[in-house]
Amino acid sequence: MNNKEIENLIKEMIEKTGVGVSGITVAEEGSGSTWFRVEVAEPHFFITHEGEALHALNHLIRRIIEGQNLTPSPLLDKERAGERSENNILIDINGFQKKRVESVRAIAHMMGERARYFKSNIEIDPMSAFERRIVHEFLANATDLKTESMGTGSSRRVVIKYVGGI
Repeated sequence: MNNKEIENLIKEMIEKTGVGVSGITVAEEGSGSTWFRVEVAEPHFFITHEGEALHALNHLIRRIIEGQNLTPSPLLDKERAGERSENNILIDINGFQKKRVESVRAIAHMMGERARYFKSNIEIDPMSAFERRIVHEFLANATDLKTESMGTGSSRRVVIKYVGGI
């Protein structure tokens, strides 16, 4: 699916909830993600309860796209013919996701600095898989830190490990 088809799909899904869409913009992020920033008049339907409905919308859209691409293997070339992997499409309602990503990156930075200062392992409070991925990506280039997810279910968390300077 191309971006215009995805925009139409997002708009259709949101409008089926009874919420009007005033605009959708598409932005490419450095991490290879395509952000669909949606402006709606009533964002509270999507962003209450820590964005549970927004996470559900993201999940539904990804599954629909995955089903329409009919890719038999996730190992196929993701760039081919406009196809996408399920993980690089993000829908944001009135800037909620962007603020959340910035907040998680700030936590990752602060905890990374704490691990460096104390030269020890630092555990971050439990997070969703999406938030843990943000932490892992944010600290991926740190040569003196290593990140690892630990725990199960809703108590899964990231541990930032100090491995020393190189």
